[in-house]
Amino acid sequence: MHDAASLISPDTGDPGFGIYVHWPFCAAKCPYCDFNSHVRHQPIDQARFIAAFLAEMATMRRLSGPKTVTSIFLGGGTPSLMEPATVAAVLDGIARHWHVPERIEITMEANPSSVEAERFRGYRAAGVNRLSLGVQALNDTDLRLLGRLHNVEQAMKAIGLAREIFPRMSFDLIYARPKQSVEAWEQELKQAISYAVDHLSLYQLTIEEGTPFYALHKAGKLIVPDGDQSALLYEATQEIAGGAGMPAYEVSNHAVPGAESRHNLTYWRYGDYAGIGPGAHGRLTTGRDKLATATERHPETWLSAVERDGHGMVEQEMLGYDEQADELLLMGLRLREGVDLARWQQFSGRDPDPDREAFLMQHGFIERIGNSRLRCTPAGMLILDSVVADLAR
Repeated sequence: MHDAASLISPDTGDPGFGIYVHWPFCAAKCPYCDFNSHVRHQPIDQARFIAAFLAEMATMRRLSGPKTVTSIFLGGGTPSLMEPATVAAVLDGIARHWHVPERIEITMEANPSSVEAERFRGYRAAGVNRLSLGVQALNDTDLRLLGRLHNVEQAMKAIGLAREIFPRMSFDLIYARPKQSVEAWEQELKQAISYAVDHLSLYQLTIEEGTPFYALHKAGKLIVPDGDQSALLYEATQEIAGGAGMPAYEVSNHAVPGAESRHNLTYWRYGDYAGIGPGAHGRLTTGRDKLATATERHPETWLSAVERDGHGMVEQEMLGYDEQADELLLMGLRLREGVDLARWQQFSGRDPDPDREAFLMQHGFIERIGNSRLRCTPAGMLILDSVVADLAR
């Protein structure tokens, strides 16, 4: 039997260079969402936003220097509210500023409403070759609870269209929903796997501060599964998806071996990426330092800043070696393949603390893969934040 980590697209030591473009607008704000998304009741001036995306790209290109792009991700918000011509202009702009080889992964997030699904062929013609659908649930009651604008029938239609039009497709589901039993989730997940192609993102519902769900939960009006029930749901997820040939390669992401998200692997392997658009973050290596960038979150404020200054950045911070080591650990331990210890030692200048490592190993939370990698066990994944905090001290 092969080790799951060995089945992931191999870590060659070059995590790649990604481009992330953030479209900040949604048709409605979901009550659980704390992403940078905004609802506008007037049409968006897409031509003006195209010009701003291109201007900020030019600034990011000056910071990054010449690079070969290994993946592009159009996220949001709801990028499928963009016109196909807007997507084409953004992708053409990226190709003018960096080297973009043929057939690299170009992912776009989409919501499965019927109006947006009709645009899928236009997005494919623009160059998108991987679609990530925000399905979130496969029953209408929970879709309404989650504030989604689509129903199951529309989701199935969108999944069918995506399978037909795009070479690669993934969709998201949220579990640990209010009153959700393990048995109900197992049935829903098996149904989802029957519709999937080669990738699923399966997220536990988290109650984020500042969201409507947070206020309801604090008031006792929204009851979600407790820690023990959430652990049972997580374990069922691993067993069913893994048994269907889609093991977890990251805490919440499952794929047929070789079909992992190339772009997300760049994040988790601590590669470089340029973040473009309102609220986008980036990491750009300059020598042995890494520049962390963040842009203005409010769309119209970002737009005005770009038109004035050529970018909407509000943060530019050079990360020291210790900070890079901590970020590498934070991202890499999310992966089933774990962290490349030699790379972590390059940043940190030290080996993992032997006492802390021994303690976590003794309790079954981490393990070594040979002498070169360190990873969380399935039990460690359940308390990932604590494991990272302990090792990063």
